[in-house]
Amino acid sequence: MPRRCLVCGERLSMQENSLCTVCRMHLPLTEYHRLEHSPLEKRFWGLFPVERATAMFHHDGERTRHIIYNIKYWGNPKAGTYLAAMYAKELKENSPFFEGIDAIIPIPLHWRRQLKRHYNQSHFIAQGISQETGIPVWKQVVKRAKNNPSQVHKKGLERKENVKGIFRLLQPERIAGKHILLVDDVVTTGATLTSCAQELAKAPNVRISILTLAVAAQTAIPALQNDTPENSVFGVPLLE
Repeated sequence: MPRRCLVCGERLSMQENSLCTVCRMHLPLTEYHRLEHSPLEKRFWGLFPVERATAMFHHDGERTRHIIYNIKYWGNPKAGTYLAAMYAKELKENSPFFEGIDAIIPIPLHWRRQLKRHYNQSHFIAQGISQETGIPVWKQVVKRAKNNPSQVHKKGLERKENVKGIFRLLQPERIAGKHILLVDDVVTTGATLTSCAQELAKAPNVRISILTLAVAAQTAIPALQNDTPENSVFGVPLLE
């Protein structure tokens, strides 16, 4: 089967990967790494010891939903590896974002959900960052101890309660005094990232930065027909 662009579906050339040149040029990039304190970083102030936070692009639904669907639901997690490596290269060349970071930790899935999906998309994203930066990916540091219910139709406070206490720190001594990069695919309210980061923060003197591929736009977008992913955000099936 010919390789096709995740956004427009056009056939890719030999030099293209995951996105065609036109769609790549029109990807709604955040440019957060060019700001001293990004809006995403400010979202986490006071919740855990956040150093910095960034996202590659805005998830605006219409143009970017197929990227997220492919990475998360449709069995194409290597697209996440490619995009993460591309973004890591941009960050490395144009900002000090990765300075001092000791290890990358992908947001873990509960084993039941990973068994159903066959992979953890956040781990593939972490691998792309690691390939470009040389920063190691650490697994088995924190686990998802509770297979929390879907976040579908839940509002801000409900989302926060839904992810409360779902993570368990396994190796506090390993991350004590370290600067950790916590990685996920998409952030909306930040409830899942906050819950995991707060569990990591139980280790002494740990510092935490955040990197996601996308940050959700606050818009109402209808879900795709004939698609039954596990959750939705603002009507778009995306997140846990």
